[in-house]
Amino acid sequence: MRYLWSVPSAVAAWFVAGFAATYLKGLPDGTTLFVPSRLDLLILGGYAGGIAAGLFVRRIRLTLPLVLVVAAGMWWLTGNSFAATEFLLTLLVASAVGGLFGALGTRSSVVAAFALAIPVAWLALRPANQLQEWRWLWQLNGLLVAVGLALLLYVACWRRGWRSAFFWVPLTGFYLVAFGVVAGVRVISLAPAGRSADLTADAATDAFFQSFEPVLREYWPWLVLAILLAIPMTALKLRALPPPPPPPDPYAERSNDAVLSDDLDWIDRDEPRRRWLPRRPEALG
Repeated sequence: MRYLWSVPSAVAAWFVAGFAATYLKGLPDGTTLFVPSRLDLLILGGYAGGIAAGLFVRRIRLTLPLVLVVAAGMWWLTGNSFAATEFLLTLLVASAVGGLFGALGTRSSVVAAFALAIPVAWLALRPANQLQEWRWLWQLNGLLVAVGLALLLYVACWRRGWRSAFFWVPLTGFYLVAFGVVAGVRVISLAPAGRSADLTADAATDAFFQSFEPVLREYWPWLVLAILLAIPMTALKLRALPPPPPPPDPYAERSNDAVLSDDLDWIDRDEPRRRWLPRRPEALG
């Protein structure tokens, strides 16, 4: 019965999580397609949508066929040509990889946090791209970056509690790497058609490594704030959980005779009735 609601929800989440954010500032490139043929949107959108679908369905063997069918069906319904095999394969692979990590994230919250790092980094800097004043740009971008990191740290401790806090340091580093991944994908998508693959790869590599320095230089106070915010969030979440149940008693279904040794069986026997004075035979006559 769970799949009656999880599968339709996963289909809707694939589009909402992956491609709805691209319509905040209008349709990309003046197109009316729900799945635009842009490499950055296909990679990042398909990956984010696959994660959302995997979190709903939970099973890998059902998630992968579902996201592949949804991605191919949406590509066909929006009028895209199947002749553009490179774009279609990009969408299918990104959706499948995202669905795989999303399904694995239902078993381990740490895996879910690492999987969500790239979509969160992709969405963190988008709303403030149109701002001109640096003061508001720094505040809004920094706030979104901090909220994204705090949510990732909170998700990492969702299942195992403070034991998963050891992953906060690599998770923060991977969150910064995610900004480089987004920057590299954007450079590849905006490369001219006639440029060679080597020049495009070099430009994407430079964009990848040059994205760390501005984030660390400009938004490091917000990153520290995110870590300080994640600590009380995790503590309040753990305090709200019910206490763990006591361990099961291995002898709950066994009687005392099965527990006591043979030399202690006299404990369960009835004691004979004792008299203060022995009864004399002549007293009876």
